[in-house]
Amino acid sequence: MHPLREPTAVRPGMTFHQMLEWIRYEGAYPTRDRAEEVTRAVLAALGRQLTGDERVDLAGCLPTEAALEFTRQVPDSQPLTGWGFVKDLATRTGGTPATVRWDTGAVLTVVARLADSGLLDRILAQLPPGYALLFGRAELTQAA
Repeated sequence: MHPLREPTAVRPGMTFHQMLEWIRYEGAYPTRDRAEEVTRAVLAALGRQLTGDERVDLAGCLPTEAALEFTRQVPDSQPLTGWGFVKDLATRTGGTPATVRWDTGAVLTVVARLADSGLLDRILAQLPPGYALLFGRAELTQAA
């Protein structure tokens, strides 16, 4: 068995296979097939949440196969909160909220690295509260 190596950086032009290997590392998945299953489910779920320029720009940052999975989804008319996103995905996949939260974080932290910080800021501004942590960012709120 070969030890997993941490890739040095996510880079533009990444292939879907390279993206899956990074997600496999982030999520500590035992196989590439498991990483792919999780990736497709999370990207499809995210595709149901994003609209407009942010959707188009994010698709442009993803490897082609990932972008197709993401964009083939029709956006929901009412976006879910971050927690609602996790619960909905758990229901759709038959997973538990805890494992789906893990899976979502593994995929979306890689997606965040593929997008520049400005795009990620725009995505988080469009989505309801609760997504920043899923993308590996602190969710800051202003004091009342």
